Amino acid sequence: MSAYVVPLTVVSLGLLMLLRIPIAFAILVAAAGGIAAVAGTSALMGVLETAPLSSVSNYEFITVPLFLLMAEFVIMSGVAEGIFTAAAAWVGRARGGLAIATALAGAGFAAICHSSTAAAATLSSTSIPAMIRANYEPRLAYGVVAISGTLGMLIPPSVALVLYGLIADVNIGKLFIGAVIPSVVVAMTIILTIMVLVRLNPNAAPPVKEHTWGEKWQSLKVAAPMTFLFLAVVGFIYTGVCTPTEASALGAFGALFIAAIMRRVTCETVMKAAYRAASTTCMILMIVMCAHVLAYFLVMTQVTEALLGWIKGAGVPGWGILIILYALYLVLGCFLDLAAMLVLTIPVVLPLVKSIGYDPVWFGIVVVVLGEVGMLTPPVGLNVFVIARVTGKPAQEIFAGVWPHVFAHMIALAVLTIWPQLVLWLPGTMK
Repeated sequence: MSAYVVPLTVVSLGLLMLLRIPIAFAILVAAAGGIAAVAGTSALMGVLETAPLSSVSNYEFITVPLFLLMAEFVIMSGVAEGIFTAAAAWVGRARGGLAIATALAGAGFAAICHSSTAAAATLSSTSIPAMIRANYEPRLAYGVVAISGTLGMLIPPSVALVLYGLIADVNIGKLFIGAVIPSVVVAMTIILTIMVLVRLNPNAAPPVKEHTWGEKWQSLKVAAPMTFLFLAVVGFIYTGVCTPTEASALGAFGALFIAAIMRRVTCETVMKAAYRAASTTCMILMIVMCAHVLAYFLVMTQVTEALLGWIKGAGVPGWGILIILYALYLVLGCFLDLAAMLVLTIPVVLPLVKSIGYDPVWFGIVVVVLGEVGMLTPPVGLNVFVIARVTGKPAQEIFAGVWPHVFAHMIALAVLTIWPQLVLWLPGTMK
């Protein structure tokens, strides 16, 4: 029976997604239908009664609303332009310096706002006009902003990593610390790509005026508090002073305190920030609940066991399985966002990855890097369309600027695959 139910469930899920049903509800309807077909309606009702509570009763889920609230307070404080100004003051004089400043500002803003699209939209309104005024080639400016926005998915504390940890039952603190070195690798990849592009075409990024040392130190007034907040949150988790949940509460309070110092706090702005954080939390909570219903279906139909048996019977080596999985995620990234990919694939793929000897913390970081690429590739390319909407430029022109960064990201992915200790070394030293 399950031999027919599984493909029918996959087809029904695909059709629901084509109809633009929200991913959580599409998964719920397809998985519920599959469970009813395999085990009957009484089993389905049992799953629906237990899955919501069991899926969100994890104490670490509290990190989601608190980190989101921290991000909203950061956005409310209006520090994004200040971070870019500080980066531009220190590195802008070099050829391609404003593009490098955009990458650094994207890393700094993404580290605290956790949202790839928010980072892309903010950088589009701040750094793109600055680069265009400095006679930068538009494609270079668009590509840098698009790729820099994706860093919000990887740099801790990342909500994408929290979602992976909840679905995969992996320690969120280790995911955060494991992402530190890969974040540096990816950020350096973006900077090196800019330097190569500017070297190949010097006219794409003319030098701009030099800033005095006084201007440089003055520019740090806005960037320094947020840098300290980020380092404090990650440092508390690494040293064991705080759990990720406690660090998220401190981060939210710290961001509110900084916004208050900058005189951006009113009852209205706080309520709007809380509402946006609550809305996103509800979306993530619904995705996690529906992922658990899908997990029940996979257990009942023994899809994972069948896949493992097929792989072992085929004699595919571990590196071959990884290449297949990477290709799968690159294809899925052209059509789905990272949350949907995690929900749909992790319950099936992670047992396979662990069976061939790879660490789930390492795999979570790799999947997020692949998700970064998905934010840039057509036909979805969410960051590209965000930039197109903000700038009013055609998406095709922006896609043309992101391809060098897509190829460079694949090189960074190869580095993290060949040397997995770049991910695993820091978590191994945690207290």
